[in-house]
Amino acid sequence: MRINYPTLQETVLEETLENGLKVVLVPKPGFQKTYGLFTTNYGSIDETFVPLGQSEKITVPEGIAHFLEHKLFEKEDGDVFQKFSQLGASANAFTSFTKTSYLFSATENIWENLETLLNFVQEPYFTEKSVNKEKGIIAQEIKMYQDDANWRLFFGVLQNLYPKHPLHIDIAGTVGSIQEITPELLYKCYETFYHPSNMTLLVVGNIDPDSLLAKIKGNQGSKKFPEGKEVKRFFPVESVKDIIAENSLAMDILVPKVALGIKNFAPLKSNPKEQMKDKLVGMFLLEILLGESSAAYLELYDQGLIDDSFGFEFNVERSFSFGDFSGDSHQPQKLVAALKDILFTDKAFKEITEENLSQGKKQMLGKYLQSLNSVEYIANQFFQTSDLKGNLFELPEIIDSITLEDLKKFAEEFLQKENSTVFYLLPKGKEQ
Repeated sequence: MRINYPTLQETVLEETLENGLKVVLVPKPGFQKTYGLFTTNYGSIDETFVPLGQSEKITVPEGIAHFLEHKLFEKEDGDVFQKFSQLGASANAFTSFTKTSYLFSATENIWENLETLLNFVQEPYFTEKSVNKEKGIIAQEIKMYQDDANWRLFFGVLQNLYPKHPLHIDIAGTVGSIQEITPELLYKCYETFYHPSNMTLLVVGNIDPDSLLAKIKGNQGSKKFPEGKEVKRFFPVESVKDIIAENSLAMDILVPKVALGIKNFAPLKSNPKEQMKDKLVGMFLLEILLGESSAAYLELYDQGLIDDSFGFEFNVERSFSFGDFSGDSHQPQKLVAALKDILFTDKAFKEITEENLSQGKKQMLGKYLQSLNSVEYIANQFFQTSDLKGNLFELPEIIDSITLEDLKKFAEEFLQKENSTVFYLLPKGKEQ
């Protein structure tokens, strides 16, 4: 299927292969770099599920998705990074809460690099020796993140908002949990979540999409896979009562850090465009209330309650959704009081005006159009929904469709004080 976006002068070739693999090709004539991303709809929160070919659910050790990502690069005949390097490509991978992606960027040997990407991800090789060796490496990585103040602040908020949900666990797991990982468990997770029907291949760059698609079909057609089935995943049900209202941690830092999080209890929409719209509405609301050009931001800055470290984000994913505001502050308690006054009183609704919405739309579209000059940005941001269906080129139409009523309705449901939490990161010796 070829989808044209005439206003943006973009074209997307999309096809689901016989084995279930979704292939998305985005030609960018005249660009030097080409990016390939091979993504599975599997992340750190997917701990409890029914394995492929079985009927009973199991719970696997925390951090196994990230561990699996690391291990796929190691093969019996050496490290895959060397193969990419020999082909003039740069390779990488990352695991998030809901996805694991393997990628390369190159200016030459595009098919050879893409073939390497497909083959190494689809040829797992785990041994007792290599798995035990990796445990020490990842344990060091976990300890490193434990010393990262901003990382601890972020997960502090998640631990308060989602005390039961695996979202509050570090993506890499814990030093204790990774000791429980075995080759058998890795293969079980791999066979369940790395089936082509649970994966998407995206290529963006100076490519001939029809020729490339034929080669991809040939590669996939030469491999055998069992019949794919939708994975059954299980997550704990949480309510407002489960939210921890406040918590703190002392670390070796000079300036206190604080984060205020708000849990969004609205169910995830099944329609990709509606899901994208919900996320944009949340982002617009936070930008209007506390963006750098808002009256509240300037007032907090002038009062010395925030500095350039202050920021916010709004997340909409399968099984979780939240917003959070965070930054350094010499007066963290005073900042929290000010934020609550902005977010949980009538002050918030006074800022939801046609003028602010119109200005926000113009700013977002301006940044968006600039970003399309980057193949890397298109590749990394292309999929805009948790099911990897909504895409980047649909954003202008959705941005245009957002109304003042959308913002007001969302604000009424989302800006609830009882759905919020505060987490302080304080210098040692200055604990509350």
